Amino acid sequence: MEKHILALQLSHLLGEQFSREWVYDKIEIPKQPHLGDLAFPCFSLASFFKRNPKEIASQLAPQLKHDLFAKVQTAGGYINIFLNQAFVTEQTMKQVLTDPSSYGSHSFGTGKTVVLDMSAPNIAKPFSMGHLRSTVIGNALSNLAEKCGYTTVKINYIGDYGTQFGKLLAAYQHWGNEEKVRENPLKELTKIYVHFHQASKDDPSLIEEGREWFKKLEQQDEEALKLWKWFKAVSLEEFEKVYELLGIEFDLTRGEAYYNDKMDKTVKLLQEKQLLEESEGAQVVRLDKEGLPPCLIQKSNGTSIYATRDLTAAIDRYQTYEFEEALYVVGHEQSLHFEQVKHVLLKLDFDWADQLKHISFGMMLTDGKKMSTRQGKTILLEEVLNEAIQQAASNIEEKNPELQNKEEIAKQVGVGAVIFHDLKHDRRNDVEFSLEDMLTFEGNTAPYLQYAYVRGRSLLEKGEFHIETADASLKEEPAWPLVKWVRHYPETVFKANTNHDPSIIAKYLLELTKAFNKYYADTKILQNDQQNARLTLIYVFTVVLKDGLRLLGIEAPEHM
Repeated sequence: MEKHILALQLSHLLGEQFSREWVYDKIEIPKQPHLGDLAFPCFSLASFFKRNPKEIASQLAPQLKHDLFAKVQTAGGYINIFLNQAFVTEQTMKQVLTDPSSYGSHSFGTGKTVVLDMSAPNIAKPFSMGHLRSTVIGNALSNLAEKCGYTTVKINYIGDYGTQFGKLLAAYQHWGNEEKVRENPLKELTKIYVHFHQASKDDPSLIEEGREWFKKLEQQDEEALKLWKWFKAVSLEEFEKVYELLGIEFDLTRGEAYYNDKMDKTVKLLQEKQLLEESEGAQVVRLDKEGLPPCLIQKSNGTSIYATRDLTAAIDRYQTYEFEEALYVVGHEQSLHFEQVKHVLLKLDFDWADQLKHISFGMMLTDGKKMSTRQGKTILLEEVLNEAIQQAASNIEEKNPELQNKEEIAKQVGVGAVIFHDLKHDRRNDVEFSLEDMLTFEGNTAPYLQYAYVRGRSLLEKGEFHIETADASLKEEPAWPLVKWVRHYPETVFKANTNHDPSIIAKYLLELTKAFNKYYADTKILQNDQQNARLTLIYVFTVVLKDGLRLLGIEAPEHM
């Protein structure tokens, strides 16, 4: 709130050339407490006013007045604002206490829909660590959008079509064993798929065989269709085990194949707009003016390509949901593909195509290299989750063997560790897979946050805190850093949603928790007449921490 008030006052003083939004973006939070709680640098005003930044700061500072501002000072070319700690502390705690579950929420998304294309594992392949990123980033973005008032539709767009399935069908003809597939579906199907790629290096005819099997699948060949449906059914059963561990549900699970009988309409639209051109026997849409290579619509052998299915899917989704945004949570290696899809839709005069956003992310690496199913270099997510849960269970058994609901808490801690290890990184960066780092229960990890929550809840229990008798009138200096972090939560939610980056929440929670731990270490919470007010702050902290973890898809256990 104070940033908005400061921006409003400064923009009024500076004149219409400087909008409130421009001023707001310039406001900083000083790293050193002696420099205040907010700071506005005047250096960017110097050329406009043709005056020294220090002079500008000195002229503006005395004119900034509000109940929230305890003191306004200048330092060089900066205006430093010190907030009224008692006033802000009481106001912040009352905001949380009024409606704990809605603190940090926004309403600008009310009545609007966000569609998320996320997770999207390929059938007949294991759910690897490589698919973790799309799944947990997409889930967190959905939670953030809902926190901002949007209705969300999470679509698990299963990879169940394409030339790779022709290769798998061909591989099954050569090396498939029905009994082994039924016994361990994804392991066996992956094994023959990897073998196919290795064998095709010595026998290139296998590649052509794979193409022929995909063509059979497109032509609804009975044998190809039967095997494909079987592979899909057993894959979805295996995927569901992983989603259950992660605690993630979808509004719609739909494969690429759903659009097979709907693509002709899209191709017809392209023809009517005279956008299709022949290129080496294939059908393409040229995107020269957009500075992009042609978008392939149909291969020379008449088979479809995923661009055609994505075009058809986007049209279908807009007709169904009239979305405000459609977020494609897919790795950055697909950036060109989504640029092409968007521009083809714009050429079809679908203005809503500008609302399609590719939420790219870096790769999950092993030893600095991309994971690859065809090379047999994958790490299975289910195995990692189970190992994390097992290690959490071992820690509980060692440190708190009498703990109730040990299995459930081990799951919350282990799964939370895996999710947070991913989401604490900027989504655009690659993440090096490290089981050791992921399962470390100290430092910048989910267990560190979860333990702080448990510690806070324990204090509330010992102090017999009741929300009905909460006291928001806390007046002590050591509490101020924690109060400020609690106060930053609504703005952090807004920023994370706007930037489509859950790491903003993850990093915020680490700072919030560090402030709590310092307050806990420096203050005797359960002492004297300030006890109830201190416990009220602890309660407020636990509300924000639990909700922040929830946005990331992580549970907060009451005991550890």
